[in-house]
Amino acid sequence: MKGLHLTADCYQCRCDASWLTDAQKLGRWCREAVEAVGLQVVDELFHAFPGTGDAPGGVTATVLLAESHVCLHTWPEQKAVTCDVYVCNFGADHSAKARGLMYALVNRFQPQWTEQRSLDRGDEA
Repeated sequence: MKGLHLTADCYQCRCDASWLTDAQKLGRWCREAVEAVGLQVVDELFHAFPGTGDAPGGVTATVLLAESHVCLHTWPEQKAVTCDVYVCNFGADHSAKARGLMYALVNRFQPQWTEQRSLDRGDEA
């Protein structure tokens, strides 16, 4: 079960607001980004939440991978996004692909700053 789990919290995103509110647009792009780094899409779910008062609703975008998953949550009222990429390294090391995907995700949202973390999961056994 050895794998790599990457997270990024993106703050004050300068991308077009539709990237934070349009589930289908974000979902299509996520699928393309996953395929561009050479990971395999198994399934996907993109959900737009209703807005509240004057604030638009955010989006959860999840792409299930043969290697594990990528998940995004947007908070348009805060211009914020959380990104989660996890790959299992069963049969091959997918770490470079995971890092390439995270790079693409963060760049899509053009945050003023990010907090990124990397966790090696599992053991060598």
